[in-house]
Amino acid sequence: MATFGSTMTEERVKGASSAVEFGDVKKDRDTWDNQFQFIFYCLGYAVGFGNIWRFPYLCYKNGGAAFVIPYLILLLMVGLPIFFMELALGQYISLGWGMVAVSFFTTIYFNVIIAWTFFYTFSSFTSEIPWSTCDNDFNSVECFTSEFAKVCRNQSLFYYNTNCLNAQEYCSLASLSAYNTTHCFDPLEPDFIKAAAGSVYRISASEDFFRNRMLGVTGKSWENMGGLRWELVGCLALAWVIVGACLIKGIKTTGKIAYFTALFPYIVLVILFIRGITLDGAYQGIEFYLLKPNVTRLMEVEVWGDAAGQIIFSLGICFGCLITLSSYNKFNNNCMRDAVIISFSNCTTSVFIGLTTFSVLGFLAKELGVEIEDVVTSGSGLAFVVYPAALSLMPLPQIWSVLFFFMLITIGLGSQFTMVETVTTALVDQFEGLRHKKGLVVVGTCLVIFLMGVSMCLEGGILMFELFFFFAAGLSMIVLGFVQLCAIQYFYGFKNLVKNIEEMGMKMTGPIYCYWTTTWLLVAPAALLLIGFFSVYTLVPAYWRDYVFPFSIQVLGWFICFTSVACVPLGAFYAIFTNKKSCKSLFETSPDFCPASHRQVLKAMEEPSGTFRYIHDNEGYLHTETKVIPGETN
Repeated sequence: MATFGSTMTEERVKGASSAVEFGDVKKDRDTWDNQFQFIFYCLGYAVGFGNIWRFPYLCYKNGGAAFVIPYLILLLMVGLPIFFMELALGQYISLGWGMVAVSFFTTIYFNVIIAWTFFYTFSSFTSEIPWSTCDNDFNSVECFTSEFAKVCRNQSLFYYNTNCLNAQEYCSLASLSAYNTTHCFDPLEPDFIKAAAGSVYRISASEDFFRNRMLGVTGKSWENMGGLRWELVGCLALAWVIVGACLIKGIKTTGKIAYFTALFPYIVLVILFIRGITLDGAYQGIEFYLLKPNVTRLMEVEVWGDAAGQIIFSLGICFGCLITLSSYNKFNNNCMRDAVIISFSNCTTSVFIGLTTFSVLGFLAKELGVEIEDVVTSGSGLAFVVYPAALSLMPLPQIWSVLFFFMLITIGLGSQFTMVETVTTALVDQFEGLRHKKGLVVVGTCLVIFLMGVSMCLEGGILMFELFFFFAAGLSMIVLGFVQLCAIQYFYGFKNLVKNIEEMGMKMTGPIYCYWTTTWLLVAPAALLLIGFFSVYTLVPAYWRDYVFPFSIQVLGWFICFTSVACVPLGAFYAIFTNKKSCKSLFETSPDFCPASHRQVLKAMEEPSGTFRYIHDNEGYLHTETKVIPGETN
């Protein structure tokens, strides 16, 4: 393998430096104004829906604390090592290449979530929060609110379909008989069932709003997707207009926005946490989340697979986004320090948000008279059920709802900015003629992805959403993470990577060196390989609630999954047949795999007009002090 820096590239740069004439370099890429801007941008990218929406859902699905344990273990084994490796790669070579296909597919459904938050925000500007009651036109007969149920309980009656029913009427809804004023009787078992403890199917008013008012999904299937929800289409269009408008200005603008998008959510989350833990039943929810882990779940591969996928999704590794962001860093930035700060801040945030979510789940479970595992049935819509329920119980709920959903919008945009930036950066890096038309590239990219996302705004659009959620950023990221680790650590070489890191001013000695060596070379690849294998072995078909998707739709999902993975072999074939590369050359580093200033010198050797500095200034930029004249080399 040809190793750059100390061999071929250095020699070519030294040769180019022999023809001396002074000049300046023109930078063709933006850089961060300061290091705090980079950290806040990365934090805003990493701390997003993965923490507030996806992490609580996976905890809920996998038994609370039984999921937190593998989540934290895989942070140290897989998440942090890959996070640092991607930051180091992007900072060293100043290029934005990565898993563009994963980012592309994720942006399709990710902005739909932001559209949902806009819908909730606009719905908050009413005299009465619409998800706090069951007397709206869109409510189903199963809708339940604690406020109205309390009125019925005071009369020893049961609340159903906005009415108070006696025991006989209530039990008959579940084809049961009334045994007394508190229990139903099932003659087929036979068994006595406490009437208020789930004998009749009910859902919270917040879940009813999510399913029937916003999604309008009742009775829809893949064979009958229904019509467009035009309000959602408008919200989705608004989300894309904001993304496009901000990205047109480049990282100089979005970098400043990152200060707000990274810090504002914590203010709202602390307030919701305080409110959540004061609710009646909150302790039961927190107990389920942290104090009573179902350790038998740790033997299930699905739990570890979900934890690995969540670490990758939450930290934003294997999307190519971190490589893009760190490519705007100064050459001698300490990205090892940044990786530790951002990774632990992100995962601490996830655990903290879980406390808020499960305190509200405990409250809802007590009000509905069911177990915590049975509170919500809308799958990945968990955050749009639990948090609205908490907001409706606060004084002046309209104000808190607007603040909360505005917070969701800000954190969603923080992640979406980065993923779309990754896609557009890859396009302009591949097709250099587009570099001066970045605005058109951004607009075109946003328009294409918006049109693809419209399918998720149908009345049955939640099915398309769940398909992308299930396949776009799960197993494919585990595979790509494994391939990336092997390519860098074994083909390029661990020692070469360490040398590159030390070139940027970061020393790896003692325990630090042992940690990176062990995780990069052994632990992380082995963990991803095992989890990937058993995840496939135990994989279940994609579904939403109790509806399993048809076989043809499962095939479509696998196509989405393998599209991103297929980029690796397709890229190899492209290099072999189009660029006339040999198979052996695929495992060698190209001259372009070097610091940006070195690439400028190499490019100038082919362009007579090139004039450059070659100095290492106080800000960490590399330049050349030579005018490169083709043919005049040592």
